[in-house]
Amino acid sequence: MSGTALNFLTIKGRKIAVDEKGRIRLNDIHKAGGFSKNQLPTDWGSLPSTLSLVRITAEKSSGKSGTLSKDVILSVYCARNGKGGGVWAHPNLALAYAKYLSPALHYEVNEVFLRYKSGDATLADETLQRSTSEGNEWVARRAMSRVVRNEYTQELDARGVKKPLEFGVCTNETYINLFDKPAKQLKIERGLNPKTGKLRDKMSMKELAFVAASEALSVEHMEDVKAVGFSQCRKATANAAQSIRSAIETDRRNRQNKML
Repeated sequence: MSGTALNFLTIKGRKIAVDEKGRIRLNDIHKAGGFSKNQLPTDWGSLPSTLSLVRITAEKSSGKSGTLSKDVILSVYCARNGKGGGVWAHPNLALAYAKYLSPALHYEVNEVFLRYKSGDATLADETLQRSTSEGNEWVARRAMSRVVRNEYTQELDARGVKKPLEFGVCTNETYINLFDKPAKQLKIERGLNPKTGKLRDKMSMKELAFVAASEALSVEHMEDVKAVGFSQCRKATANAAQSIRSAIETDRRNRQNKML
């Protein structure tokens, strides 16, 4: 699990790790409940009833039956050693483990996980109150970027931009006119996979603010000119990014002149 990006839930004031496949670290639940050593996840995992539940969960999750491959089983239940290790399990198995430990803990884990699955914003806020200033800044950057990005892509879609390639080209108009480089080059420079890397996760707050302002202004441009189709939306996006770039450069020149 080393190097895997994790999300976290908070139960009884303790962080409960959730990996990229949605599996929950049972060791964290054990610690959160303050239970004895004879109720470790490995003890529970060796019970015949648990083995049957793991199999049923794997079948339901994968849609397969009969002889299940090792990979299918590991997708819902796996144990690893070393840094980031522990017993990782599908949410249904995590709830079963919590019930094994205590009905009260089972209720609390179930409540928190249901809020997590529903996207309850108050749960995220409760977690952030316990986080570092760096963690709060990262979430703020991503939230701001996500909101504006969604509005921009929805506007493109409403105006007839439908193909993934067209969305990519329009997005690149923002990057090229702001930073003189397309997304692929920016990803490579920041050590990201050029195809799957998430560029905005590697952007500074300032860069994200520029991109967000450009995409927000792009929506206004498309509305004002009543843009229809890929070409007109692409042009509106480029014009908006150029306006933001011009404003940034003008402000920088003015500040430099005042210092002379």
